[in-house]
Formats: sequence, structure tokens, C-alpha cells
Amino acid sequence: MMTNRRDVIRALTASGAVLAATSAARGNPDVLDIGKLKKDTDIACLYHCDFGDHQRFSQMLQNILNHYSAYDFDSFKLKVVVVAHAAGLKFFLEDRAGTPWEKETIDPELYKRFVGLTKYGVEGYLCQITYKRLNIDPAKTRKDAFLKFVPSGVATVAELQAKGFGYLKVG
Repeated sequence: MMTNRRDVIRALTASGAVLAATSAARGNPDVLDIGKLKKDTDIACLYHCDFGDHQRFSQMLQNILNHYSAYDFDSFKLKVVVVAHAAGLKFFLEDRAGTPWEKETIDPELYKRFVGLTKYGVEGYLCQITYKRLNIDPAKTRKDAFLKFVPSGVATVAELQAKGFGYLKVG
């Protein structure tokens, strides 16, 4: 039996209520089991963000917008995820105090643009290894539901590619 994306979304909505409430209570993004990630659209792509350059991040957001425009902004035709690790995490932090980027000023419009893309189903997968390696408290992460922790950014990139996601990296 073939499962379509609409069925998956319905099931996640029904069964994920408890998990979402638990996550909201602790204030951190959910942790995904990368082995359970699936490609549920004909076209799926991961954008790999391990860089901290603001212009490059801006270009990545523009590329994602262009990508969706080619599919009439239809989230049932295209699924995009951003896998962030290393310096790419800084764009998803609410509080950069005590991080390598604490003295940086990041234009808040960059994150607003990312948030705008989430209405098409874009999600951000954030590397827990980077948090541990750089001693960053996960509570510094923005609290939006479309952000998820993954055990390893590079492992998630490989897992998604093995499951048929196209790979794109700006730069």
C-alpha cells in the first residue's frame, strides 16, 4: 500500500499532539530520528548550510524561493529541508551570547525570510553534535515548530540523499 503525503500529515497531526505538547513544555525543538525520515513528495531537496556567511545564507533563501516558484509553491509537489551545522546554526539561534557568534549582528530579516518559506513546508534540521562541540545550550535555539534537532547534520545529509533527496549547497 502506498502512503501519500496527505495521509502522513494527518497521522502526524493526530499522533504528534502529545509529542508537540512535550516539546513546547521544554521549549526546545523536537529531536528527529533520522532513520525514520522519508521522502514523501516526488521532488524533495535538502539545502546544506554549514556556512556562516550572511550573503550566502540570503542567496540560499532566494534559491529556495525560486525552487518553490517552479512548482507553483505547491508543498505537495516539492519538499525542502535545510540541514544546518557548524556556523550555519547561528542563523537559527535566538540568543548568541556565549557562542562563537555572540559579537555578530545578524540582520533579523534573514530569519523572517526563512520563516516565510515555512508556509510551503520548509523545515530546518539542526545538528546536535555542533551544539555539544561548541558548548551551546540548545535552549538558545528559536522555538518555532518547523525547527528540529537531528543527532548529526552530516549524517542527516547522507540519510536524506540515500532516501532520494536532491542535494544543493549555495556557494
